[in-house]
Amino acid sequence: MNATERLTDLLNRLGSYAPWEVVIELVLIWVVVFAIIRFIQGTRAARALKGLIVLIALSTVLVRVLGEDSFQRLGYLYDRLLAVVAVALVVIFQPELRRGLIRLGETRLFRGSTLPGSEAAREIAPACAYFSKSRFGAIIVIERTTGLRTLVEGGTVLNAQLTRQLLQTIFYPGTALHDLAVVIKGTTVYAAGVQLPMADPSDMPDPRFGSRHRAAVGLTKESDALVVVVSEETGDIRLAENGAMTDPIPPDRLESEIADRLGKPASNGNGGGGSGFEGGEEDDSPKKKDEA
Repeated sequence: MNATERLTDLLNRLGSYAPWEVVIELVLIWVVVFAIIRFIQGTRAARALKGLIVLIALSTVLVRVLGEDSFQRLGYLYDRLLAVVAVALVVIFQPELRRGLIRLGETRLFRGSTLPGSEAAREIAPACAYFSKSRFGAIIVIERTTGLRTLVEGGTVLNAQLTRQLLQTIFYPGTALHDLAVVIKGTTVYAAGVQLPMADPSDMPDPRFGSRHRAAVGLTKESDALVVVVSEETGDIRLAENGAMTDPIPPDRLESEIADRLGKPASNGNGGGGSGFEGGEEDDSPKKKDEA
């Protein structure tokens, strides 16, 4: 069967389908493709996926449409490589697949009761306002449904009651734990001096963002945690969520922002203090560029 006969046969088979079935199938395919594109948009995986789609599409047209009889060796390689591509997809997109499973677990169908955030926000907000006014850098991780036990193994476990005074003491310059992150679980300061996974520089839209912002983005790409970052250089307060960061949030609005976000599942948008990353000044002094 030549290429023309194959195309004619394909068109005839499409014409035999009920129109409503074709419409439903196309809509479902479009929804799935749109969800995948939206999820990986802005990540390094997006570029790899585009190249992979083009390669598979060209190979499919060449082998399936033009005919396996004319390209027998290519057809043989195509069939054998599909299994290899499936395994490669899992390896290449492993971080994105993990994030997708985490997001699936965050849906209301699988979630328990959400964390009441008003009490935690009541202590975190004034502490961050103090940091902002004093130009003290700080990074505060608020745990949601994704456990961070493995993350805090290298830190100092405190299990102390969350108070603004405790946070101010921890992040006061010169103290032993002020450079790294604090992890809060409910209304408990679970650990301090915690090293966070750093986002790749290519994932940051502005190279002037310092190590604290990179650490906040890196963690929120791998978990549903909410991270509060206070810039040491500018005093700006930002929230990181789902791998994105808000614009600077005024101190008088921070409490309501934190309480609102902790009172509902993590969203894909930024909301609140603004959308997307803002190209601002770097948040850390040069001596802390290598610190988390």
